[in-house]
Amino acid sequence: MKLRSIELSLPGAAEAAAFLTDIWGMAPAAVEGETHYLRGSGSFPYLIALEESADCYVRSTTFVCTADRLDMLKRSVTAAGLIAAPVVSEDLGGGHGIIVELAEGELLRFLVDSDEVAPIEGHDLPVKLTHVVFNSIDAEMTGHLVEDALGFRVSDRTKGMVFVRCNDSHHSTAFARAGISSLNHIAFEMEDLDAVMRGIGRLRDQNMAPAWGPGRHGPGANVFAYFIAPFGPVIEFSTAVNKVPDDYQAGEPDDWTWPAKRIDQWGMSDKDFDGLRAAEEKFRHRRDWEARSRDVLTEGNI
Repeated sequence: MKLRSIELSLPGAAEAAAFLTDIWGMAPAAVEGETHYLRGSGSFPYLIALEESADCYVRSTTFVCTADRLDMLKRSVTAAGLIAAPVVSEDLGGGHGIIVELAEGELLRFLVDSDEVAPIEGHDLPVKLTHVVFNSIDAEMTGHLVEDALGFRVSDRTKGMVFVRCNDSHHSTAFARAGISSLNHIAFEMEDLDAVMRGIGRLRDQNMAPAWGPGRHGPGANVFAYFIAPFGPVIEFSTAVNKVPDDYQAGEPDDWTWPAKRIDQWGMSDKDFDGLRAAEEKFRHRRDWEARSRDVLTEGNI
């Protein structure tokens, strides 16, 4: 299974797309109706979809998987009693599968038969999404839920987050112990450290300083630089997240502590706690599809 994309609804979708292509460094993929699709250099048809809307919300976060894994998900999601529905994707790349609502409203979509595209050149383009992180009221509960219902695995726990993986990448998502349910941030995987630093430079050219970074995290060990996008959310340049084996032992909060006044491995950058927190509250979750009875996902119904 792989994290593929995130789908956002927001006012000013065209302006947001222009920022992400002209300054952040993505490539346009398509415009269909009032939805702008933006891609990276890799083989996914798009990494972020921006749909024009009166309100800001997360429409879905999309993973691609095999047919066998999708069948397992249908059974485990049904057994967990989660709200879910069959879905045929109308987004770029198509595909079909299911969309699942977690206990705090997070909307995860799992697709098979979604088209891929030829990679494109561009050393400053994101390659893919590294992870999408959500704020949680009860991150520990959500971590257990995605293990039981989705077959994900908790990789590490810190005082601030529960990190979760769906393949050998240390985390494809995480749940922040935030006291609210919303989008925390979107992380774009860059080709290497130089691409991250060039990205920071591009944004500094526009008088945009990082809200946190550059730095190197503890769990996952990825290099990072966080920015508050003009259209609202927190977005991150990232690279070199750890790969972990199946028997990786999840760390606990006491395993991830720092010296006083340090919040990452390097300790070279300040963090705009208040600005980041305000941005993290802007994109909530909204289900725009009808909930179905739990047995609709079982074999033979779709």
